[in-house]
Amino acid sequence: MSASRPPLTAPALRRALIAGARRVIAGREALNRINVFPVADGDTGSNLAHTLGSLLNGALSRRSRHIGELLKRVGDDAIDGARGNSGAILAQFLFGVAEYARAQPELDAATLAAAVRHGAGNARAALAHPVEGTILSVINAFADALDEAARASADGDPRPGFARALAQARSALARTPLQMAVLQRAGVVDAGAQGFVDLLEGIAEFVDGGPRALRVRGAGAAANDGCGAGHGEALPVAHDAVDPLRRWCSECLLLGENLPREALRDELEALGADSLVLAGGAARLRVHGHVGSPQSLFDACARFGAVEGMKADDMLAQQRSIEHPQALAVVTDSAADLPEELAERYRIAVVPVRVSVDGRDYLDKAGLSTAEFYRRMAAGADLPRTSQPPPGDFRRVFDFLAGHRRQVLYVGLSRAVSGTLQAGEQAAARSDAQRVRVFDTGNAAGGLALLAWRAAELAADGIALEAVLAELERLKPLTATWAMARDISHAVRGGRIPPWAGPLVRWTGLTPIARMRADGRLGVSGGVFARAGAPEAFAGYIARRTSRRQRWRAIVGHCDARADGERLLEALRRRLDLEQAFLVETGPALGAHAGRGALLVSLQPVPGAV
Repeated sequence: MSASRPPLTAPALRRALIAGARRVIAGREALNRINVFPVADGDTGSNLAHTLGSLLNGALSRRSRHIGELLKRVGDDAIDGARGNSGAILAQFLFGVAEYARAQPELDAATLAAAVRHGAGNARAALAHPVEGTILSVINAFADALDEAARASADGDPRPGFARALAQARSALARTPLQMAVLQRAGVVDAGAQGFVDLLEGIAEFVDGGPRALRVRGAGAAANDGCGAGHGEALPVAHDAVDPLRRWCSECLLLGENLPREALRDELEALGADSLVLAGGAARLRVHGHVGSPQSLFDACARFGAVEGMKADDMLAQQRSIEHPQALAVVTDSAADLPEELAERYRIAVVPVRVSVDGRDYLDKAGLSTAEFYRRMAAGADLPRTSQPPPGDFRRVFDFLAGHRRQVLYVGLSRAVSGTLQAGEQAAARSDAQRVRVFDTGNAAGGLALLAWRAAELAADGIALEAVLAELERLKPLTATWAMARDISHAVRGGRIPPWAGPLVRWTGLTPIARMRADGRLGVSGGVFARAGAPEAFAGYIARRTSRRQRWRAIVGHCDARADGERLLEALRRRLDLEQAFLVETGPALGAHAGRGALLVSLQPVPGAV
């Protein structure tokens, strides 16, 4: 073996992987633009960047004593951080490489080839239905070439074989349009396959150029730049590329002992899950699938182990967002009682808060419907809890939107009542502080929804971000939210209403009313003495404190009390000039504290009326 070209050691492999990961991350927008398979939702680059970013922040951020230790960390972090179809396949490839090579102190040509072959087999086995013309085909071509190079190697040096295998991977990438008609029609190569080649090219740059490759600031042009879409332009896509019956791209991390991969795959396929990827080993699996109900996938996984890291993206909404030319994207969180028709009309992205019921965590509205939440709330012994989304949930949405919008505005839940806004701010700072802005509404429920609606309305009209923010600042003190709790035990137990209010309500028959204050908190503001006529009394209470000369937008919310909500809205119509009004079921963000039977009203002046 040549003394001048030793086998690959842990420090060299670590630096090579850093160079490869950075190259993919730098080129993620180009990958997003060419993403047409399995769904044209424009996020393959972001998913691969997130997957490899988990390595940069984990295994690759610290030194390892030998190859096996490094690769084990890489494999575990890849599974934990995998996102999307291509990200999960890449994670399984890396996990398989690590599984084979974890006992190796260094890598020569034969060991590297065998490890890559094992990884290629694992990546293919992770899919329920492997498809050629994808990242799988390129990984396989790379493994074949390494096998051939290892057999011909005289000194065991893996570097010459890697260079020849990279050339074969590039050729396999160029052939992907010949293997899939959807790629040929779009005039592109497969985005996941391109990402894998980008990773290899970054590694090759380190091998050829040493540490200078670690300072890479951009990636080379994608193999298909100039074909199909122009630079910086989104590819035209068709709605039928997303199956509306499987519109949710859902993922979770499943932890356990001796996890039965085949039994889980059978159960998920029985649910109708498509694009299934099960990446990982016996103790941890990253599960990815396209389903009609994210919770069905999470529940199926929960029967085999502990479910963590849930996420669900509406691919149909993503695709429509890509197709619609608009400079500013608006995001809110699921604490907003946003009517579905408004969310769809104005393409408002919604980041779900977390809901915990009887020891299980759920994604609000995406994983657990509001109606199901109240059903479980009524049957459960413990008080439901809500928690803020992790910053990664916001960053995933911000990065996706920033890929085809010039700017992104997150209109969020009051900072004073939740850490949700702070999570959004952290994500914005890590995405692009110049392109992603955050606005604290000081409101919740319908009030939050009204402000998000107005922002999205202005964005759809092409109004610039700074003007949108100025309008939100103007409307913020004019947007009011009231809540009437028929049963305040949940609010008292949750600390939203002081303990002394409980006995007072029981002794007097007073139904308390709370209002969002100027400081962004919900505080008791009064009450009404009414039982059967509580909705009408609540409407009267609000009308006495609201201008009759003003025209209003209104969102009326109810907590599992639709009939009362309808009565309340009708009573408000008789007392106030409601130009636009919606009745919605209030979500867990307030429902967990207000309790079943609670009613909410949010009002905002009609645009141009003040």
